[in-house]
Amino acid sequence: MTRVKRGYVARKHRKNILKFTSGFQGAHSKLFRTANQQKMKALAYAQRDRNNRKRDIRRLWITRINAACRNNGIVYNGIIHSMSEKKVHLNRKILAQIAILDSNSFFGIVKEIGM
Repeated sequence: MTRVKRGYVARKHRKNILKFTSGFQGAHSKLFRTANQQKMKALAYAQRDRNNRKRDIRRLWITRINAACRNNGIVYNGIIHSMSEKKVHLNRKILAQIAILDSNSFFGIVKEIGM
């Protein structure tokens, strides 16, 4: 089999990876092999944390709705259950925004649901 000289293609590949890891500490930004490993690790963490962010934001919405409900003397699961029974289609994001920005409207929604 003939020898393949990769030349500038390999250099370009290594250069791009080292550029990606330029802010990393120590050998993780200097040596190609460790930089490549850290790049793969960083991208895996980024993927994981993008998914976790969605989870955290949903938890925040639920906490805000629950706090607003408890000010009115009701519980979160009661309002969600009543909304599903009455076919009121407001998601948690919108409910949380209404609860924070306009509490009177939120309590109006709660009364409309029948809580």
